[in-house]
Amino acid sequence: MDISSYFKEAIDKGASDLHLVAGSRPAIRINGELVKISDEHVDSAALEKAIMSLIDEKTKERFERKKEMDFSYEIHGSRFRVNLHYQEGKMGLTARLMVKFIPLPDEIGFSEIIYSLTHLKDGLILVTGPSGSGKSTTLASMINIINKERRSHIITIEDPIEYLFDDEQSIIEQREVGHDTPSFASALKYALRQDPNVIMVGEMRDLETISAALTAAETGHLVLSTLHTSTAPEAVERIVDVFPAHQQQQILNQLASTIRAVISQQLIPGKNGKLIAVREIMINNQAIANLIRRNQIGQIPTVIQTSVQEGMISMNKSIEYLVLAGQVDKDVGERCKRNLETKASYY
Repeated sequence: MDISSYFKEAIDKGASDLHLVAGSRPAIRINGELVKISDEHVDSAALEKAIMSLIDEKTKERFERKKEMDFSYEIHGSRFRVNLHYQEGKMGLTARLMVKFIPLPDEIGFSEIIYSLTHLKDGLILVTGPSGSGKSTTLASMINIINKERRSHIITIEDPIEYLFDDEQSIIEQREVGHDTPSFASALKYALRQDPNVIMVGEMRDLETISAALTAAETGHLVLSTLHTSTAPEAVERIVDVFPAHQQQQILNQLASTIRAVISQQLIPGKNGKLIAVREIMINNQAIANLIRRNQIGQIPTVIQTSVQEGMISMNKSIEYLVLAGQVDKDVGERCKRNLETKASYY
């Protein structure tokens, strides 16, 4: 099995993802749609042999122990974030094609308020959204703004490393979980002893990582991270729910004082045939902080809708602006808004 040919086809056709699953036809995702690229079903033994040829012994041992893992892989001049897993006892591979160059803020629709967040010196900024919604790209672009404009020590903790940065005004250290550090939580703990100004955590996955990130954010560091939630209120609830009941009020107080903003995003079809980012933005003003402290999370959407002058915007309003700007068809916008209404009653 020539696995490299599948990676090459994904690159040549501008796909975002490659899917190789034993027993299924190989497929790539183009502009959000899965496209089968062969009539032949992937042979299990051939796929396993091909996958094992991609990774070193240390990575093999880690995969055999955990049964699933992520790693970065470079081929044909392009980088992929590769996920290995098992399904029905057979191997599967999903590879996300990483853009070579970090997009400029204008290229991915940054508003002035998102740009201004990169000027903060401390606190927590969260970028949330479903898998494949461009969270990593948004974070990378924000980090690159800091790199170009500030003399900072930036530490990124990723699983795996997705975008490669070159030092400009800043010094950037990129640490990969599984190779440079055993875990997000461990890397965060020791990062505080490395004199950082900015810490980017690829994902806040567990109690220990979230706790360490909150501590870093309230001790004079700017922390940027992601969560797999659809909205700002869900992000707050997810963080609080990770902790046992007796700690939750303490966490609410920590969040109220340390969180600076939540950017929730998803990708929708644009008029040019490509996907375009649409974003809800919550800025932690006094009203938001009071709601978080009192655990009145359900009232946050109302504050977002009535705080446009402070840079906040709801997902619905963001879609409407893209339609008015001629970037998204009206029918597409209405359909996306209806989809949102089925997911969250406050939209």
